[in-house]
Amino acid sequence: MFVSKLANADGEATETQVWLDFAHDCEYLSPEKYRELVKSYEEVGKMLGSMMSMPEKFMPRK
Repeated sequence: MFVSKLANADGEATETQVWLDFAHDCEYLSPEKYRELVKSYEEVGKMLGSMMSMPEKFMPRK
């Protein structure tokens, strides 16, 4: 269940990156702001990937 929620979060972050691409292409974002946001979402993706590969480190202990 926990990994499933992480996978959902990763999917949502990826979808946001697609919307950032659209916003950039339509010139709603400056190139600098676009790069800053994409870099942040890439970092979020890496963190979620790490959490999915070792979920036991992030789950509450019983």
